[in-house]
Amino acid sequence: MSERHTVQVIARIRSDFPTKFGIPRQSGLVEELRAAVVFEPEFRNKDALRGLEDFSHLWLIWQFSGAVRERWSPTVRPPRLGGNERMGVFATRSPFRPNPIGLSSVRLLAIQRWPDVGHVLLVAGADLMDGTPIYDIKPYVPYADSHPEAAGGFAPDRPAPRLAVDFPPALLERVPPDRRAALAGVLAQDPRPTYQNSPDRVYGLCFAGLEIKFRVDGDILTVRDVRSCIDNR
Repeated sequence: MSERHTVQVIARIRSDFPTKFGIPRQSGLVEELRAAVVFEPEFRNKDALRGLEDFSHLWLIWQFSGAVRERWSPTVRPPRLGGNERMGVFATRSPFRPNPIGLSSVRLLAIQRWPDVGHVLLVAGADLMDGTPIYDIKPYVPYADSHPEAAGGFAPDRPAPRLAVDFPPALLERVPPDRRAALAGVLAQDPRPTYQNSPDRVYGLCFAGLEIKFRVDGDILTVRDVRSCIDNR
């Protein structure tokens, strides 16, 4: 029997994604995204953050809470390869792992004190669903963590936005101004599963309390409606 250990949830993310659908497939792809790291009550100690303000970026170690399974597969289908080719799970960042642990590099925007939860970390570029449990936070150290000469395997380059976004002005007006750039960036990354490409299908993405209805035809995504999103979690 394999050895088991217990880890504690130290914080949870507050983000604009109530479900997995639409979350960028890597951290930092949509820099305009904003989120907050809110500590659990027993870890709301300002001293634990002393010196963190001097770092520009952080590592978040977290659980793929929306992808926990009893079994794991030694191979998965990476979206970067179109979902048609299998690779070893340890050669990918798939959530379907023996231990569903995620690792994200985010930019630290500020440390603020909120009246109800104490000190929180405001971050940019997070690829986490709202409520995701966080196990640890570590500072990003450029001399050790950055390797510009590193080989990227089947994902050697940062993916460019896949789609041009046609967002009618009347519908865009329904989106809060401070969320528009982030939403456009999410849509341009193509939120659809890699195996779905029907131009007639209407998709619904929940973001910041809104449901964004859209279609994709070729390389153009057209927003069809914006309405209040019902959280089905």
